[in-house]
Amino acid sequence: MAAVLAGAAVVVGGGAVAALALTGGDDGADQATVASKPLADAEVPQVDPKVLEEQRRKQALDRASRAVREGAGKGPSLQPKGKPLPTKKPEDDKGGGGSGGSGGGPTGDPVPAGQAQAIAKRLMPGYGAAFRKSGQFGCLVNLWNKESHWNTHAANPSGAYGIPQALPGTKMSSAGPDWQNNATTQIKWGLGYIKGRYGSPCGAWSHSESVGWY
Repeated sequence: MAAVLAGAAVVVGGGAVAALALTGGDDGADQATVASKPLADAEVPQVDPKVLEEQRRKQALDRASRAVREGAGKGPSLQPKGKPLPTKKPEDDKGGGGSGGSGGGPTGDPVPAGQAQAIAKRLMPGYGAAFRKSGQFGCLVNLWNKESHWNTHAANPSGAYGIPQALPGTKMSSAGPDWQNNATTQIKWGLGYIKGRYGSPCGAWSHSESVGWY
């Protein structure tokens, strides 16, 4: 009596299928036979590239969404506001102090307030004894600090312009064609104006303190 017991175990790996068949021989002993055959092309699992791309895209979106959630509530850090960097003065621009400059629109940077004050202090004795008295220079510093902070290009919507805030600014053309950019020209005009109208810088400062202008 022959009994046949057949069992198959399929193992996928290395592109082959191993089949194990158990059969009964004439002598009653069980004999194991292992047969291998190449895996057919149709049986090799294929992965759709579109599916892989969609998985990668979904993972990227998940990471981005997680980053947004983790960063929620953290507003941008605000840096303290600083002063703007001064513009570089062109090498060929001599406006705003000493000699030179042009009668065109404002060009270059104004001279520092300290430099403009030094120019005024040097020029004051030439405007009479009243300008040489003690305290007169201090009155002038206070006056033009209030008016323009000694800025050669200070402009007021009313039309006043320059260190002495001449109104209109074109009045200073009587002191020189470079009145828009030259601190010395502006100061000369301003000292002449103060002498003719108030007699001295302290007289002009007193008037400004009383009514707000000079």
